[in-house]
Amino acid sequence: MPRYGRADLHCHSVYSDGVLTPSALAQYAAAQGVDLWALTDHDSVAGQQEARESAQALGLAWVSGVEVSVDFLGQTIHIVGLGVDSEHPGLRALLQHHRNSRIPRAQAMAAGLAAVGIADAYAGALQYAGQPEQLSRTHFARHLVAIGRCATVAEVFRHYLVPGKPGYAPHGWAALHDGIAQIVAAGGVAVLAHPGRYKLERLPMQILLDRFAQSGGQAIEVTTSAHTPAQTHSYAALARARGWAASCGSDFHSPAESRCALGSLPPLPSGLTPVWQLLGPRIVA
Repeated sequence: MPRYGRADLHCHSVYSDGVLTPSALAQYAAAQGVDLWALTDHDSVAGQQEARESAQALGLAWVSGVEVSVDFLGQTIHIVGLGVDSEHPGLRALLQHHRNSRIPRAQAMAAGLAAVGIADAYAGALQYAGQPEQLSRTHFARHLVAIGRCATVAEVFRHYLVPGKPGYAPHGWAALHDGIAQIVAAGGVAVLAHPGRYKLERLPMQILLDRFAQSGGQAIEVTTSAHTPAQTHSYAALARARGWAASCGSDFHSPAESRCALGSLPPLPSGLTPVWQLLGPRIVA
């Protein structure tokens, strides 16, 4: 198994809430010196063929990916699936259900924003999403920045799009176990994405970690743009203690919005099993 010094296994294209096409992301990754890349759009594998073909043309090692939203104790948790069969019927059915349910959620978000004087937010967000089934909070945030409500996407989230704020609406995601089960059934490795982002107290976090493992999860994102150096150290220790593989990814969406560039993260800490050791022949080099 090759050693990858600059892997980036978490980013988003225009098929979810990113702004670049899969081919543009592949070119960007190659220019940044990335040597193993995965496109992990939210609840979509629509960009995987383009991503694979572009990576192969560039001589960039590639592995399939997706980011599945799941529910745990009423909170949205993200599970990255690496090495999945993009044509697996069970996985595709789950992803289609999630995309379909984004439409009523977006309508509820728009209604909440209208109630505080922000009209036509659905149509505005749709200009950034392209298709109704791709609508997400990020698309609403970009629209609110464009009309001058806030200066940045992050500011929009804080004031309008998190629980307790007028533009927030819950989503009926699949349960944690069901999301992981479909990733595993599709031949993939389930990775707990950016664990430092979840606002869970100690006991609920322990329950999440236990249920993730019991459901078939095998890896955790250790190095990611959402983690401070202290969190990276903490989740590296957690991976060692639980015998999980470690993953890394920038969670890149846009040059103007993302916390770091694609491929700019430091390498994984020492003493960890890199997730690509579990992926084997699913990596296309």
